[in-house]
Amino acid sequence: MSSILTNTSAMVALQTLKSVNTNLQKTQAEISTGKSVATARDNSAVWAISKVMESDVKGFKGIADSLSLGESTVAVARTASETVTELLTDIKGKIVAAQEENVDRGKIQTDIAALRDQITSVVNAAQFNGLNLVKGTDDVNVLSSLDRSGDGTVSAANITVARQDLTTTAGTYGNGATLAGNITSSAAAVDSTGAANSLDLTFAGAATDNLVLSINGTSFTQAFDTDAATTVDALRAQINQAGLTGITAGGTGAGLNLANTNSFDNFAVSWDSGATNTIAVTNNGNSADDASAATGAGNATLVYRAEEVALSNAAKVNEGDSYRISVNGNNYDYIAGKGETMEDVARGLKTAVDTGAETGVTTRVTQDSTTGEWKVLVDYDGTDTTAGATMALADAGQEGGVASGGLFGLDNIDVSTNAGADSALDNIETLIQNSIDSASSFGSAEGRIETQANFVSKLMDSLKAGIGTLVDANMEEASARLQALQVQQQLATQSLSIANQAPQSILSLFR
Repeated sequence: MSSILTNTSAMVALQTLKSVNTNLQKTQAEISTGKSVATARDNSAVWAISKVMESDVKGFKGIADSLSLGESTVAVARTASETVTELLTDIKGKIVAAQEENVDRGKIQTDIAALRDQITSVVNAAQFNGLNLVKGTDDVNVLSSLDRSGDGTVSAANITVARQDLTTTAGTYGNGATLAGNITSSAAAVDSTGAANSLDLTFAGAATDNLVLSINGTSFTQAFDTDAATTVDALRAQINQAGLTGITAGGTGAGLNLANTNSFDNFAVSWDSGATNTIAVTNNGNSADDASAATGAGNATLVYRAEEVALSNAAKVNEGDSYRISVNGNNYDYIAGKGETMEDVARGLKTAVDTGAETGVTTRVTQDSTTGEWKVLVDYDGTDTTAGATMALADAGQEGGVASGGLFGLDNIDVSTNAGADSALDNIETLIQNSIDSASSFGSAEGRIETQANFVSKLMDSLKAGIGTLVDANMEEASARLQALQVQQQLATQSLSIANQAPQSILSLFR
């Protein structure tokens, strides 16, 4: 049946043409925008994912800027630490030169002061955009990443750069809880006589056995001569003529007294009187190696003269922990910084005492091989006549102080005297090590920041590529599809024209 009211063929042709035009418009939009998913209408799920990833890319661009800023700041601090290390090494050279007594120590001290001022200048100038990492103790966080979890939660990650204080500030002693249990002095007085560091032996014999004695590997053999007193007297002369530093042999008759007046050196002593004769140990106040009342052979230790200030190896060191050694009522303090150990505290206390005003007082830091405790050895040589034979020694500790600078003690280095030159040589090693540790720490942080910056750069490239995979149009495919749709459009138009002409054939029926 033919109808002039309903043209089914035209309707079909029209719908086909509309579909082709719709696809053609979509293809032309892909070509003009370069995207297959340009709006949420195109594909809401893919569009949402791409927008989240695009926001992450923008965030990582900001992170890249933060890392660049952080890397530059750390690089300045590292360069400053390396420069300080070089200057401290120059100071060490001056201190070594001052060990000789026939040099102009005044001029050497002037050179040291100039180098010290240069170090201060370097430390003060080592800032980038106002941030100085070689002053103070607060850590600095460099934004390094944005971490997105599966539930969509985003959190910031940081690279923490520890400040390395290279100032010479003395710090402020704390007023918090007591730390007295972490520091213990071996005596209340620093003795210059060495009387407690002695050993009394009494030789009893009338036979022919040799009397043999060894002091730190130096052996003395005395054949029995007339009686015990004569034998011991000859042995006494042997020991004194040997020139062992700080070791004297005294006593009367058959009694032999060995005394050690060395500040920091122990001496091992052993003896043997043969099978026939005996040696009685009448006094060994510094060693329990041989506690027998009478023996033919034995051994003991002549300990050093210095008194010990021991620091607990079980206690944790926190920033602001304040420790004090008092000598004759004068306080010498060291306040721990962040991340320091009892070794750092011991060396800081040594520096504090060495740069003080106590005449005849010298120090050394040592670690007990048995307990692992770090100790500050404090010795008095008796040259300060106003103090008498001893100096009062005390210790204390409290929390809540302000940390001493990493170059604490540098301001007080003085090589104008023998004692000052000796202590300066020991203390400069600690300062050099502190600056080396600082440069090493900054170098490690700088390397980590650089690695993260490279990763972020590659990550942004990967995210951009991923976004492109999701939303970018395939231009080769779009080009081929465009040509095909254009042909389809022409054919659909022609079909519609033919369908519209079909009703005209009905006119022939009415002619």
